[in-house]
Amino acid sequence: MAQENTRTARLEARIAPEALAIVKRAAEMEGRSVSDFIVSAAQEAARRTIEENQVIRLSVEDQTRFVDMLLNPPEPTAALKRAKAAHDALILK
Repeated sequence: MAQENTRTARLEARIAPEALAIVKRAAEMEGRSVSDFIVSAAQEAARRTIEENQVIRLSVEDQTRFVDMLLNPPEPTAALKRAKAAHDALILK
């Protein structure tokens, strides 16, 4: 089944003639329109940016330390005990 054209928003940008020439050449190489090429490239860059900012990557050493802290947490400090008591007094009245 053919996908309906759902493009309803417009995006405008001004770029240097040299940049436009590069984009046009790349779009032609892929057999796409400049508009389609730019939209696709922008979406891919946006996905990458979102992933890089939402996914936490840890080294093997940091992964091991993280799991160890979850499985063997340290004893609560005096400040944490006071904070819990204050929380309980406010919330569990």
